[in-house]
Amino acid sequence: MPLQSMLSGRGSGSSKAENTQSDGKSFEQLRQECLQKGILFEDPDFPATDSSLYFSQSVPVAIEWKRPTEICSNPKFILDDADRTDICQGQLGDCWLLAAIASLTLKKDALTRVLPHDQEFDHRYAGIFHFQFWQHNKWLDIVVDDRLPTVRNKLIMLHSASNNEFWSALLEKAYAKLHGSYESLKGGSTLEAMEDFTGGVGELYETKKSPDNLFSIMKKALDRGSMMGCSIDITSSAESEAKLNNGLVKGHAYSITGLEEVNYRGRTVQLIRIRNPWGQVEWNGPWSDNSREWSYIDAAEKRRILQNSTEDGEFWMEFDDFKANYDRVELCNMTPDALTENTKRHWEVNTFEGSWIRGSTAGGCRNFIDTFWTNPQFKLRLEDADDDDDDVCSVVIALMQKNRRKLRKEGLDMETIGFAVYEVREDPNEQASKDFFRYHASKARSRTYINTREVSERFTLPPGEYLLVPTTFQPHHEADFLVRMFSEKKAGALEMGSTVDADLPEVSHSSGLFEQLAGEVSKSFHVSHLLNVFLSSGKEIKFDGLTLSTCHSIINLMDVDNTGMLEFQEFKVFWEKMKKWIMLFLSFDTDRSGKMSSYELRIALKAAGMQLNNSLLQLIGLRFADANYDIDFDDYLTCIVRLENMFRIFKAMDTNKRGRVRMNIILTWINITVD
Repeated sequence: MPLQSMLSGRGSGSSKAENTQSDGKSFEQLRQECLQKGILFEDPDFPATDSSLYFSQSVPVAIEWKRPTEICSNPKFILDDADRTDICQGQLGDCWLLAAIASLTLKKDALTRVLPHDQEFDHRYAGIFHFQFWQHNKWLDIVVDDRLPTVRNKLIMLHSASNNEFWSALLEKAYAKLHGSYESLKGGSTLEAMEDFTGGVGELYETKKSPDNLFSIMKKALDRGSMMGCSIDITSSAESEAKLNNGLVKGHAYSITGLEEVNYRGRTVQLIRIRNPWGQVEWNGPWSDNSREWSYIDAAEKRRILQNSTEDGEFWMEFDDFKANYDRVELCNMTPDALTENTKRHWEVNTFEGSWIRGSTAGGCRNFIDTFWTNPQFKLRLEDADDDDDDVCSVVIALMQKNRRKLRKEGLDMETIGFAVYEVREDPNEQASKDFFRYHASKARSRTYINTREVSERFTLPPGEYLLVPTTFQPHHEADFLVRMFSEKKAGALEMGSTVDADLPEVSHSSGLFEQLAGEVSKSFHVSHLLNVFLSSGKEIKFDGLTLSTCHSIINLMDVDNTGMLEFQEFKVFWEKMKKWIMLFLSFDTDRSGKMSSYELRIALKAAGMQLNNSLLQLIGLRFADANYDIDFDDYLTCIVRLENMFRIFKAMDTNKRGRVRMNIILTWINITVD
């Protein structure tokens, strides 16, 4: 994939939100059109139909799509203030999203970005609303109409505790549109939505393996405006959302909304406030609502801490009890500042987009050494150590897989992803080979491979050159991804294998050669017959014969005088090339099956003098590889001949023309298109 422009700053991508409506119109344009026509907006991109609700099942009850003006007499977008108590879960299993929304309400500047306050029911109302989300390093403006799914005049999805407040229900609808349907929001990580609301970078803490100062880390994060969630692990799907005797729910996403220290019977006790998006079902242990512990702290302190305490799903518990009962904390920072430090840093960020494509760049993890090296590779150059440490550089690496929720309707879900970082002693100018990874251990890596949208890790590395290799766990699994690499000091970064070039021998065009003709081959089927006779006589290559398409390509390559015929001398030149290409093929066709691995085509082409970038290799793999990721001899020859044709034309252009040749022209010439 092409190298993306280097971004410097807070890591939230472009600040201006892009319009996403299929007709290209902005929210303001659409609203103005509706006001002028005196109509209410109906969104053609996300219609009020069953398909917007579910993609894998029929709607279980009779749904009516109603506008807020049809549900109550005095609807409000936001009533008084957007608050965490405005979020009550409906019939959808998206507690992870609701936990993130509850955290969002505590960060007012981020909330204002996600919920633009230029929309209401009593001013310029046209049945249209919009919300802004961060996706893959850019902000998107998502427009929706205000028709919401109801049963017996009640909202069945996310809703506010107040029956005339609708910001949370409309926010959920916009997020469902972003991912294709409401059903696409079933199950997920709170961290995913937190990042979409802020463009921040996430970190995960396991409470049973947490640092001793986890409370201070979380307190500092909350003070800095970070968003946090927590959950209890499950060991099987049967445990999902199972209520425990202490009132907590397994496999359920909670939001963390406060941390306090209080004096209790002469000792300092650390407390944490947690909210259940269900709006009820609370912890019933020590420090729960109305528990006796509250009687032993200062009355003013108790009043301050419990001033908003109601039967709303929000509760306090002692931090030690929290660590004993909850398994993980998900934390989203606005910047990747280390929460154990007192200073905020200005981080530099390099961003890349790429793809894992079967047969070319989907190499899998290090367990699969034969294909691991074909994964996309990114070089990171750390030159300057941190200001407060002369020996190391702080780096945060975040690997995100793209659009997986939207692809659920096609039967695809989250891939299991991770990454490894390798130190390189010499300045690498090209993709590292299989042997490099065979004999070098990783310097750093993600703690685990996991099927979440993003994997992120914080490292301290000495200055030097490093290779980052992002992968799926299994080879041949396809996905698009985004890599963000944060560093305290500006760092050089580039994608390896991005060069397209060829070192081809010159072919003599001397007219004296043509005076020595001993014959000519005038049509492609004559070439086919001649080559098939030569190749079949050797017995080295197992194949069914060359196709006419391959022979057309050979004539195009070797017909130097543009007669449409291969003359004898031209054929002799071609045969010298052919012998080299045959030897290359045989070196990879070790079992003499007549096929070579498409993952190793990169090496064969390089040995033939051709260097391709990952985009071309991915397209070649899609075009020529079979279901087992192999390429037979005929397709191999077609590919290599077309590439040489392309490079000869490319080399013949002057520098200015060459710079203007776009990839789609090259691809059209070599006919590398997906069937």
